[in-house]
Amino acid sequence: AAAPRAPAARGRHALSVHADERLNIVFVGAECAPFSKTGGLGDVMASLPKALVQRGHRVMAVMPMYHHYDELGTACGYTTLNVCGADTEVHYFHTHRDGVDLVFVSHPCFYEVAHNIYQGTTMDVTWRGALLSQAGIEAVYHVPCGGFPYGDESLLYVANDWHVALLPVYLRAFYHEHMKLGFARSALIVHNIAHQGRTTPDDVWRLGLPDHHTGAFYLDDPQEGACMNVLKAGIEYATKVIAVSPGYAWEIGTDEGGWGLAHTVRGANEKVSGIVNGIDFHEWDPQHDKYLQSDGYQTYGLCTEGWWTGKQACKAALQRQLGLPERHDVPILAFIGRLDHQKGVDLILQNEDFFANQDVQVVFLGSGRGDLQDQLMGMQERHHHKIRAWIGFSNEFAHRLTAGADILMMPSRFEPCGLNQLYAMHYGTVPVVHEVGGLRDTVRHYDGMNDGTGWKFERAEADKFAWVLGQAVYTYQEHRDAFVGVAVRGMQQDLGWDHAAYMYEQKLLEAKYAH
Repeated sequence: AAAPRAPAARGRHALSVHADERLNIVFVGAECAPFSKTGGLGDVMASLPKALVQRGHRVMAVMPMYHHYDELGTACGYTTLNVCGADTEVHYFHTHRDGVDLVFVSHPCFYEVAHNIYQGTTMDVTWRGALLSQAGIEAVYHVPCGGFPYGDESLLYVANDWHVALLPVYLRAFYHEHMKLGFARSALIVHNIAHQGRTTPDDVWRLGLPDHHTGAFYLDDPQEGACMNVLKAGIEYATKVIAVSPGYAWEIGTDEGGWGLAHTVRGANEKVSGIVNGIDFHEWDPQHDKYLQSDGYQTYGLCTEGWWTGKQACKAALQRQLGLPERHDVPILAFIGRLDHQKGVDLILQNEDFFANQDVQVVFLGSGRGDLQDQLMGMQERHHHKIRAWIGFSNEFAHRLTAGADILMMPSRFEPCGLNQLYAMHYGTVPVVHEVGGLRDTVRHYDGMNDGTGWKFERAEADKFAWVLGQAVYTYQEHRDAFVGVAVRGMQQDLGWDHAAYMYEQKLLEAKYAH
């Protein structure tokens, strides 16, 4: 087959460029925005299918039905699955949105966890994932999708994270070995290898698999002992394994970054790759952001003029909203994310003296560990004239803080891809990041001379973070034109899904013709 064409134009208004070979692609995942979302997985399940549709493919996204959403109407199909040895009936609901066939799998097990979709034991989540994996495979037969089921031609399944890592295993064990879906292939996207679906070794017999497929689940971890590991089997069985950035693809093959699966990843090295996520410009774009159209906030263009006008208006509105002194000459440093060890919040807290001695304002948005929340509130009380902590999450305030801040702090200990640094750069907010995973891939370090888009530090240590953060603050205060140049370069990058969709397309085509 002829090689597909790369996008001829990139950016928000790039024209759709269709691939020369049309694929039938089925995404399966435990969450999909806006119906359900706990993190980046939900964003990928929402955005990547739409971008692949724009390239001319037929795409379905299969997800649990945690609620009965108004637009769905009545069930369009049903089937009986053998889930871990028990016959289980599921119903399918379907709607068509942005060119994507959205398919919802209805079963009581999903309604029961609607308010905490990953609750229960590892085997509870594994059972729900087993059901969703099989329902996703079968959807091509049972969901009409406008009167034309997908069938099995040019069929690629894309499983997301360990919750549905059983899909590649079931595809081979229950279909390929029984002369069904013989040409279908699978890809597994690894969003976070730290979550693997580990449980006791004997639980493998509860999966209902033939004996010769159970060995792939066994992991003898020197640190944590023997276990059944769902993600390990998914990596071994998937045709392609795609991490959410090239840097993360490398990290998960190292002993430090593989969380016990480095040997498995290295053993599958020829099929492992990494692709950086993109931004959904319908949701995140300072030119059209619905949250920047009231209360003194303004939309603004992706240029120097936009930075000096609309972004400064957003900064002043943010300062008024938070009761901070309204000063355009003081940089606002922001943190947005979970308050936990992974996100490096402790590195920020250890630099309280730095914030106290610098002419800066600092704003936190997030929730998580109670002790970290208490420490942030304590820091706010001690420095109320310059520090604010918003405990919890507000999508509106996340947009407004991204628009109004000057610098985004992301000292994450590990970050598979990261989206906040992408949002920040698109909004002209300069990221200061730990050089790991997707942060390494997406931020170019500014050294005073080059075309950098932010600042990076190499080791997750408080003094290293303070040093590079100090460089960013100094550049803002003493070399404002250079700082604006860093910000505008970030704004004018192509950070959308167009190129990522092309890269995924390449990997899925490779999978289609793999033996």
